[in-house]
Amino acid sequence: MSCQHRFVHHHSLVARAQLDPLSKKERQAMDILYRLGEATAAQVQSSMTDAPNYSAVRALLGVLVDKGHASVTKAEGARHYLYVPKEPAQKAGKGALKRLMATFFDDSPAALVANLLDPSERRLKPSEVDQLQALIDAHRKP
Repeated sequence: MSCQHRFVHHHSLVARAQLDPLSKKERQAMDILYRLGEATAAQVQSSMTDAPNYSAVRALLGVLVDKGHASVTKAEGARHYLYVPKEPAQKAGKGALKRLMATFFDDSPAALVANLLDPSERRLKPSEVDQLQALIDAHRKP
């Protein structure tokens, strides 16, 4: 494979990973990897609800690696592969929040927060409302 072909191939994989949405099980596996920081296939399987068999979990993790969402390593002498998210959880969370805001709240942080503060839902504790108010007050200061 020529250098230029490898470059194009790599960038097409990266582009595909950005455009290729995750299946429900892939999202579940990624959420587990973010929560644990790193995990073996057995750890991912034991953390999944309605987990498929071990081979299917390994295949699922392989797809996440192929899509560029996770990486895999095997320490010398280790028996199992270790899967790690490619992107830090905080960065992935910010990206997910931006997509959520764009998709459901017309790119408006105010609309998103208004949904969180909907009195009929009563999702937030008074201490959380106070924390949000402190963040808003700090945002107003020059």
